[in-house]
Parts: sequence; structure tokens; C-alpha cells
Amino acid sequence: MALIQEPNLSDHDGFYEELLRAHDGLSAEEIAAFHAQLILILANHVGDRAALSEALELARR
Repeated sequence: MALIQEPNLSDHDGFYEELLRAHDGLSAEEIAAFHAQLILILANHVGDRAALSEALELARR
């Protein structure tokens, strides 16, 4: 499965604002833990190991 790289999220601005608000009141350490937990939750939802490897590669670029 190839990753969808074109915009594919309805209300992307609203999601971005919600993501930023989720950081409110968190320390840098708590933000790092939040990011790790969010990534693991979404990776579990995706469930496709090849797609997750592709996402990791794209994110490092």
C-alpha cells in the first residue's frame, strides 16, 4: 500500500488547531510522550507495516 501524499483530510486547518490545543499546558517532556503515544495509536489504526515504514522514511526527509 502506497501512502496517500495528496491532501486527504477534511478540515485540515481545524485538525491542526486541535492538535496545537492538545499541547496546551504540557511540558516539553509531556509533549514528547504525547507525540509518541499519538504515533503508536495511529500506527495501530493504519496497521500496514509497509505503509508505516514508508511514513517513517518520508518523515526523516
